[in-house]
Amino acid sequence: MSTTISLSDFLRTRRARLRPQDVALPDFGGTRRVAGLRREEIAQLAGVSVDYYTRMEQGRVSNPSDTVLDALARALRLNDDEARHLHHLARPQRPTRTVRGHQVPQQRVRPMLQRLLDELKDVPAMVMGRRMDILAWNPAASALLGDYAAMDPAERNIARITFLDPRSRELYAEWSSCARENVAYLHLEAGRRPDDPRLAHLIGELSMKSEDFRRWWAEHPVQDKTSGVKKFHHPLVGDLELTYETLRAADDPDQALITYGAQKDTSSHDALHMLLAWTASPTPALVDRPIGEQDR
Repeated sequence: MSTTISLSDFLRTRRARLRPQDVALPDFGGTRRVAGLRREEIAQLAGVSVDYYTRMEQGRVSNPSDTVLDALARALRLNDDEARHLHHLARPQRPTRTVRGHQVPQQRVRPMLQRLLDELKDVPAMVMGRRMDILAWNPAASALLGDYAAMDPAERNIARITFLDPRSRELYAEWSSCARENVAYLHLEAGRRPDDPRLAHLIGELSMKSEDFRRWWAEHPVQDKTSGVKKFHHPLVGDLELTYETLRAADDPDQALITYGAQKDTSSHDALHMLLAWTASPTPALVDRPIGEQDR
């Protein structure tokens, strides 16, 4: 994945969504030859020369300062996720070098997160790793989201399932919104890990197999996975509205515990309780097994 191309796409898409009135610039009417603001207008707002911004948008500025990037973020009206993404794209981290002949171990679920999964009997939960890979899950998650144990380990990926498994369009009542969130999170991942071959392969596969993914990827949405509400249409219990929370350890942000819950005294709470009662099993929380792929 080229950070130069990604940076150019990101700046252009953010410039295109702004209008003069959005940034208190005069609008003299008439037809603009480009969507959104012109390069010279962004340069003016950021306090840099037009030539400098042009070279920045073309990916021809190496190691821009934090001051310049912060000024561009303000000029482009970026939110916090987008501003961090701009820094990652403009100043990509160097790939980690490994000792020749030494294989880096596959990403595995943290023991504490595994223990939490084992304790969460009545709360659907999973552990998401890099690239939105599913590292572990509990039986309640299988009841709600599908039988991950029956899947090929290489296919246990949230984004891949969302776009390539037809059942996901039936399960998620607002599938487009859910799918776009996945695209936005993968853009963040691509900015953080521009040299990750498995991430590049995933993005390439989804681009080839899903027209929706290609269209939304080109828009360059950016959004971290934190918390929110998802609506489901489950084949066994019907409609559910669940709140999800994403919890990350401060010392290992590459793994996240995602939980789903319903407000008490609601039909969704009753439906989730019924679903978990029907599918109750003594099976402990499950872990993705090594599949011979190197990570990190």
